[in-house]
Amino acid sequence: MAETIRYAVPLAGAVVAVTGTLGVIALADSATESDGLAALDPQLTTDVLGVRTAPLTAVARALTFAADVPVLSVLILLVAVLLWRRTRAWRAPGLLLIAMTGSAALTYGLKLIVERHRPGILYVLGPVDTSYAFPSGHTLNSAVFFGVLAMLTCAGLRSRRARIGVVAIAVLFSLGIGASRWYLGYHWATDVLAGWLIAISWLAVVGTGAWVFRRSALWGG
Repeated sequence: MAETIRYAVPLAGAVVAVTGTLGVIALADSATESDGLAALDPQLTTDVLGVRTAPLTAVARALTFAADVPVLSVLILLVAVLLWRRTRAWRAPGLLLIAMTGSAALTYGLKLIVERHRPGILYVLGPVDTSYAFPSGHTLNSAVFFGVLAMLTCAGLRSRRARIGVVAIAVLFSLGIGASRWYLGYHWATDVLAGWLIAISWLAVVGTGAWVFRRSALWGG
């Protein structure tokens, strides 16, 4: 059983990472050429105008605010400090900081590579953002943040129901923040989808790396 797990976990992580990466490449090409799924973006962005309401807008703005760079940076540092104080070890806060640094680098690098412009000013509910659109940084960074928190929290839980609850909360927040970026007109739908796919791929890499590190003795390390 241990031998099976030894190879199954890294293999599963690799499959998820590679599959997600291929999906992102396809979306990036689609966004650059304005074909494929990206061809649906103008209509989807127009359609969202028809479902906007004051309550939904308030919720969307709150979710977006929670993932703004200054707010998320404070949350990351706060959680890292709390993890250090709780464990008196560097592994948990180190994992969080490594994951978020990689997430920020992926966001910045891919925006420069794809150079996709955001929806027009008529769609935006809030201050205009002139940076590139693909992928959605709010979506990617928040999904990685909540994903790592879920990993670390679930590692200390014995109850399966509790672990499912933690994962569900992380997923709901990640989906909500991503959807808020499309709803508010800051991103095309495929920018948000790309953010989720990159986050899943990166979390697979980070999670697999952490698993291998913790069980390095099984590998003769």
